[in-house]
Amino acid sequence: MNLAADSKIYLRTTGALLGLLALTIGAAYVDLGPFNIVAAMSISLAKGLLIVLFFMHVRGSSRLIWIAAATGFFWLGIMLILAMSDFATRGW
Repeated sequence: MNLAADSKIYLRTTGALLGLLALTIGAAYVDLGPFNIVAAMSISLAKGLLIVLFFMHVRGSSRLIWIAAATGFFWLGIMLILAMSDFATRGW
C-alpha cells in the first residue's frame, strides 16, 4: 500500500478509537446496573481488537503472526484464570 492509504487507515482507526473512548466515558455516567461491566468490557475489547489488527499490523500478516498473537492471548487467559482463582479462594 502507499503512504496515503496507510495514513487513511490510521486516521480512521484513530477516529474509531476516539469514538469508543467517548462511548466509554458516556457509559460511565449511565447506570446500567449489572451490565456496566459488560458494556465496559465490550468497548475495551473492541478497542483492543482495533489496536491489535491495525496498529500492530496483524490484519495483513502471515498465519504465523496470527498464531503468535492467538498464543499470547491464550497465555493471558491462563494467567487471568489463575489470578482470579487465587483471588476467589482467599478468605477475607
